Amino acid sequence: MRHVIEQASTWQRSGTRFAMATVVRTWGSAPHEPGASMLVAEDGRVVGSVSGGCVEAAACAVAEEVLAGAAPTVERWGVGDEDAFAVGLTCGGTIEVLIREVGPEVPLSRLAADLAAGVPAALVTRVDSGDALAVGGGAVTGSLGDPDTDRAAALAAEGMLGRAVSGLVTCGNEGSAEVACGPGHRLLVQSFAPRPLLLVFGAAEFARPLAAIGATLGHRVTVCDARPAFAAAERFPGADEVVTDRPDRWFRAHEERVDAATAVCVLTHDNRFDVPVLGLALRSRAGYVGAMGSRRTHEDRLARLRAAGATEAELARLRSPVGLDLGGRGPEETAVSIMAEIIAVRRGGSGLPLTLRSGPVHVM
Repeated sequence: MRHVIEQASTWQRSGTRFAMATVVRTWGSAPHEPGASMLVAEDGRVVGSVSGGCVEAAACAVAEEVLAGAAPTVERWGVGDEDAFAVGLTCGGTIEVLIREVGPEVPLSRLAADLAAGVPAALVTRVDSGDALAVGGGAVTGSLGDPDTDRAAALAAEGMLGRAVSGLVTCGNEGSAEVACGPGHRLLVQSFAPRPLLLVFGAAEFARPLAAIGATLGHRVTVCDARPAFAAAERFPGADEVVTDRPDRWFRAHEERVDAATAVCVLTHDNRFDVPVLGLALRSRAGYVGAMGSRRTHEDRLARLRAAGATEAELARLRSPVGLDLGGRGPEETAVSIMAEIIAVRRGGSGLPLTLRSGPVHVM
């Protein structure tokens, strides 16, 4: 979604007219969660996706009507609709999509600046009018039409940002279970949490594709190695930073950045570096900690970690040998297996082939 907001901000600054289609609710096996967006420019350019290809053509047609003067609208597409086959939503899910023109008053530049700075931010859109405001860093920019609605929207956005979720909020009366503001307003909250961290310790050849794939999947990638010859920025064009330092020393200095969304991958194959940083990572809030090596290397590493004071509960968090069993070979295929395991751990996936599972493909 970051690239969609960045493109929208660019178009807005250049005066390009465009509509934004955003998923507001889903049922069943929908490929995208609420908040996913697609841009449709007046000249026909399209950026982003709302359904992974199922209903994009239909959404584009509605966006063209909005750009021609139609009011903002919420469209529903699903396998039970009469036109489901026509739009191609045959995956068994149903989605509601808000489609509205984005004017110059929508604070996209502020939102894009927050995202670039790593500040959690949200875009709140009033469904009936398309008015919008941005919330982030304790500040509110823009308006939904009246102060009461703005205050309610800011509170709702802060709460949803804290849970890193997006979706619809219905305004109600004071004291109700819903947000209090003007009656009848529905607000779409799009939450943008900072990019999850991918910390790669060991700048060997296997780290190159791992950093590139991690960046492609939206991570903020740091590559760290104590050896200057390996920690060369030109070797990792996709990384946000490449640093020369002892992994454990760098980790201690930046541990406040580590949270449950952080993935730590140790690829150095050198116990002088591996054991200290793994000990720190396993005691940290990192949601994923993996280390490369054979099963013999793994057993030796466990013994060294125990000797260094690691508990059995901490050792149980270690993913080693790192990655899913894809049968791959070489740096690129190994990187795919590592990122697949990171995704499975973060999303709660089994790592099994979908053909061996029953039920919906996309578990909501």
